[in-house]
Amino acid sequence: MAKKEEYAIILDYLPYGYPLEGKMMPLAQAIGEENFTLLQLIPRKGVDLPLKERVYIGEGKRDKIYYILGRLPPEKLTENAKFQLEEFIGKIVEEKEKQFIDFFNNANAINTRVHQIELLPGYGKKHTKEILQERDTKKFESFEELKQRIPSLPDPKTAIQKRIILELMGDERHRLFVI
Repeated sequence: MAKKEEYAIILDYLPYGYPLEGKMMPLAQAIGEENFTLLQLIPRKGVDLPLKERVYIGEGKRDKIYYILGRLPPEKLTENAKFQLEEFIGKIVEEKEKQFIDFFNNANAINTRVHQIELLPGYGKKHTKEILQERDTKKFESFEELKQRIPSLPDPKTAIQKRIILELMGDERHRLFVI
């Protein structure tokens, strides 16, 4: 089972709530750090939430968040939140490079026809086969090494970022990174 989100990053702050919903309640759009859960948060009275701020949303006393309203449907994301989301995902993929390289080193076939690596945008059967052959020789240690050993490969960092965004926004049948 997935760990509960402890912290979230503010993607957008709407001091007067959603413009067309009539409720004038302050609201923040955020993403959980651990599982990339899109959330709607209600701040405490008098609290301003700057973009990119890391806020505690775990159990117990929360200093800035009054309560979690629930999951944030992707279609409700503001344009500002979408921009912040892409920036956040890019930063996380860089910071957790080891975790994403482990994906390339340990990804498996989903069934007899599809491999997890093929689900990355721009990666087909040919790239998947090259990655599997190379990792059998020696495990990958960085995105840079992955690109050097397989020169025709689309940028792995960008492919992972795009995949995470697809999983957050769409109804992807298989989830690799978003819970």
